[in-house]
Amino acid sequence: MSGLFKGKEQSVAKPRYEILDGLRGVAAVMVVWFHFFEAFATSAVDQRINHGYLAVDFFFVLSGFVLGYAYKDRWKEGLTAGRFMLWRIIRLEPMVVFGAVLGAVSFVMSGCVKWDGSSVSVTAVVISLLCGIFMIPAWPGSVVDVRGYTEMFPLNGPSWSLFFEYIGSLLYATVLYRMSTKMLSFFVALTGAALAATAFADLSGTYHIGNGWSLAGWGSLMGFLRLAFSFSAGLLLSRVFRPRRINGAFWIAAIVIVAVMACPYAGGSEPSVMNAVYDSVCSLIVFPAVVALGACGVTTDRWSTAVCGFVGRISYPLYITHYPVMYLFYAWVWKNNIPYENALPVCALLFVGIVIIAWAAMRYYDEPVRRLLINRFRSRL
Repeated sequence: MSGLFKGKEQSVAKPRYEILDGLRGVAAVMVVWFHFFEAFATSAVDQRINHGYLAVDFFFVLSGFVLGYAYKDRWKEGLTAGRFMLWRIIRLEPMVVFGAVLGAVSFVMSGCVKWDGSSVSVTAVVISLLCGIFMIPAWPGSVVDVRGYTEMFPLNGPSWSLFFEYIGSLLYATVLYRMSTKMLSFFVALTGAALAATAFADLSGTYHIGNGWSLAGWGSLMGFLRLAFSFSAGLLLSRVFRPRRINGAFWIAAIVIVAVMACPYAGGSEPSVMNAVYDSVCSLIVFPAVVALGACGVTTDRWSTAVCGFVGRISYPLYITHYPVMYLFYAWVWKNNIPYENALPVCALLFVGIVIIAWAAMRYYDEPVRRLLINRFRSRL
C-alpha cells in the first residue's frame, strides 16, 4: 500500500510490488506516445505505436491483481463494500477532478469549438465539466458531447477507463470477491471468450479490441468486456499466483510491454482478422503473464529502484493529465498541416512538459489531497 496510508490501514498493509508500479508507468508512457502519433494517423491500420490502446487492458489486469492481493484478507476482517469504495474514491477521484478541470482549460484555450469548427456555449462546457468530475458519460450528440467526437468524457478522453475502473471496483466489492476460485475461473473464461469474439466479429471496424471510449455503437459493450475479463483475470491471478524469484523481471516485462504496444498493425495495410488474433493473444495471455512475471521480481539495484519508483508514482497522473495537452497538439498539427517529421521535436518537448505536469500534480495536488481526505474520513475507513 502507499505510504499515504497511515495508522490503522498501514498496520494491515502488505508489501508493495514495486515492479508492478514501474510497469504501470511504462505502459502509461506508451499511451502518451500512442496518442502523439494519433495526430498523423488516417486510420487504426497506419497508426504508429499501433497497439498502445492495449495499455488499458494491461491496467485492468494490474488493478485486479493488486486489489485482490491487497484486500483479500481484509474482507474476513470486516471490510465492507462502502469502506472499500471510499478508499477507491479517495485514490482515484482527486486526479479525475484535476484531469477534468485541465481538460476544460484546454478546451477554452482552443476557442470552445467542436472539431468541426462549430461554437460551444459556456453552459455546455460547464455541464460537461461537472459530468466529467462526477463520472457521468456523455451521450453521443448531447450537449455534454462538446467536441462532437462521441467521447464518453470529451474534456478528457482517457477518463473513460476510470469510469470502468469504478465499475470494476464496485463489482469486486459486491460480487467478485465472494466468488469461489472455480466460479471466478469460469467467469474469466466466459468474459475472455466474449472479448475475443468482439474482435473476430469486427465490431470495431478494424478487427481490434481497443474500443470502449464511446457509448456509440458497440463501444460500451466492448469497454465493459475489456474490464470484465482483464480485471477478473488479475483477481484470479492474485489467488493462484505462487511467486518465484526471477532476476531482471522489471526489464524483461518492460521490454515485452513496449514491444507489444509498438507492434505495427497485424495483417498488413488493410483491416485483417490477424489483428484480432494479435489483440486477443495479448489481452488474454500476454498481459496476465507479464503481471505474473513482474510479481516474481524485486528491484535489487539503485537504478531499477529509482526508475520503478518514479514512473510508478507518476503513472496515474501521467495517464489522466496528458490528453488535454494532446487536444491542443492535435489542433496545432491539423490546422497547420504539420508533417510528422517536423512535429517530432515538438513531441519530445511536450513529452517532457507532460511528465513535469504529471509530477507536479502528483507532488503538490494528488498526494496532499489524498492525505487530507484520509484524515477527514478516517473514522469511516
